[in-house]
Amino acid sequence: MIVGLPREIKDNENRVGLVPAGAAALVSAGHQVVVEHAAGAGSGIPDDQYVAAGAKILPTADEVFQRAEMIVKVKEPVGPEYRRLRPGQILYTYLHLAPAKALTDMLLERQVSGVAYETITAANGSLPLLTPMSEVAGRMSVHVGAYYLQKSNGGRGVLLSGVPGVPPADVVIIGGGVVGTNAAKIAAGMGADVTILETSPDRMRELDDIFLGRVKTVASNSHTLEEGCRRADLLIGAVLIPGAAAPKLVSRALIAQMKPGSVAVDVAVDQGGCFETTHATTHSDPVYTVDGVIHYCVANMPGAVARTSTFALTNSTLRYALQLANKGLKKAVAEDAHLAEGVNTYAGKLTYEAVADAQGRSYTPLKEALA
Repeated sequence: MIVGLPREIKDNENRVGLVPAGAAALVSAGHQVVVEHAAGAGSGIPDDQYVAAGAKILPTADEVFQRAEMIVKVKEPVGPEYRRLRPGQILYTYLHLAPAKALTDMLLERQVSGVAYETITAANGSLPLLTPMSEVAGRMSVHVGAYYLQKSNGGRGVLLSGVPGVPPADVVIIGGGVVGTNAAKIAAGMGADVTILETSPDRMRELDDIFLGRVKTVASNSHTLEEGCRRADLLIGAVLIPGAAAPKLVSRALIAQMKPGSVAVDVAVDQGGCFETTHATTHSDPVYTVDGVIHYCVANMPGAVARTSTFALTNSTLRYALQLANKGLKKAVAEDAHLAEGVNTYAGKLTYEAVADAQGRSYTPLKEALA
């Protein structure tokens, strides 16, 4: 199979779909890898490292898309990438289709086989390709929150750790999954007063064991959510329903009750966000203010730490890229039900039920579409 690695063109997206070791693994398995010139530059990976791995450098994205049978990316296609995709081509990347009707239209119209990192599952029910970037985004959410809490950046002028005689900042995290846990690790490590709102009693017990009482867990309901938002200096939205649009847990009215100059970071923005006031922002223009609350809603947060993120991502995605290349999509998904969960579109059919539900579209089970 010919595998294509284009340069990402989303705003300040400096990650790349594979590191040279990933390209080498595909070449060793008998495949061709074509890489757009400077695709890895944002992650500190020069073209000559891909050449040394056995890949071929092509000067333009058009040539990469034209030649490749499978495109390996980091983020969903944008702008000119739409017209480059063709029927039957495998697109292996983060898609986050639930809130993205136009992108879904394009994939269906062009009959692209859209394999989404974020819906591939593991035997234990986890999302192995979403996990590494959730770890990065969770940890970053505290760093960016601390930055925007500074008065010079529009915030309340609060230091997360406080100092002797002055209490630390209140950090409230909605959701105790991978994002929430990683956010709590950093916030607690910086000395903040950290509370995680979580619906699962079992997960709250796990978090209590992880943090040994250093982080408070509170059963999430409308009352505790309102109380947490009102006292938060930094509010982090870390809610995920796999493949589906995020629920709007924090209303505009509740945002208006937060402290002036507090910061709200919505890590769920890729799936539409869990704050009613959320709209996607970019690294070039990352924040906006609603009712005195600074909102950070960058949809590709890990792109800011591209080198770390690129290597972490390839560690997880390469296994499935090899399956798709070695066996072809039909055989690969027939032999691996967890990989099959990643197929969101196939031959003009929408094959992921949560996306169909979110968009009010008809759903075709993958087995039926493949037949």
